[in-house]
Amino acid sequence: MGPIGIFDSGYGGLTILSDIRKRLPNYDYLYLGDNARAPYGTRSFDVVYDYTLQAVNELFDRGCEMVILACNTASAKALRTIQQNDLPKTGPEKRVLGVIRPSTEIIGQFSATKTIGVLATPGTVASKSYEIEISKFSPQCKVYQHACPSWVTLIESNEHQTEAGKGIIRQDVEMLMDSNDTIDTIILGCTHYPVLKDYIESIVPTSVQIVAQGKIVSDSLADYLNRHPWMDEKCTKGGSVRFLTTESSEEFNQNASNYIDATVNSLHITL
Repeated sequence: MGPIGIFDSGYGGLTILSDIRKRLPNYDYLYLGDNARAPYGTRSFDVVYDYTLQAVNELFDRGCEMVILACNTASAKALRTIQQNDLPKTGPEKRVLGVIRPSTEIIGQFSATKTIGVLATPGTVASKSYEIEISKFSPQCKVYQHACPSWVTLIESNEHQTEAGKGIIRQDVEMLMDSNDTIDTIILGCTHYPVLKDYIESIVPTSVQIVAQGKIVSDSLADYLNRHPWMDEKCTKGGSVRFLTTESSEEFNQNASNYIDATVNSLHITL
């Protein structure tokens, strides 16, 4: 038995953790941010897989029976390989879940025009995970993606609030909207991006919905635990949350407050 593990390459996964804790407040959580090696979005498939597997194994070693990859790039580039190749050998009774599938399962319900835009990192866009998964669940939907290579860096350096940063964000959003004028739903396909939701909404027409993943993922996790009581029994329920980072603890504690409404006292580790 142990806490539910939440992993992200940086700080964005804290937005997922925040929504999960609101939905499932009684569970224990262990968050790991690989901040020293972030961002993952421009790294190769092999590197993302290696880094993600190291993080998952670290969380397993610390008692987690289930790990949520609260990172779209890791979910796109590493999740399937870990599920199919690694878990059967090292932990067939453990589970690793991602954030892309829960979003793609229901996103078709959001769009009246059946035209969906995706804003994501270059790695997630290159994987075509959103296109592939949405085509399974909503084959009638057309999907337009746009890679935003600067956004994670802008957010983590707080430059997204500067005029220059806003200009970059606006340009990316407008490029996505220009790809098809019937887009009425945009998925924020990176867990950092909810920080920008209000600003993005000010750029697009009021008829366009901006969809963050947090509530979708938290509802999906609650449903998963309800349908798999054997896993639910393995998750401890003390209402606690702990934080691990590969960055300095002081820097993580300070920056984490931009993403989660909680006092953060992290422990530095090396993967």
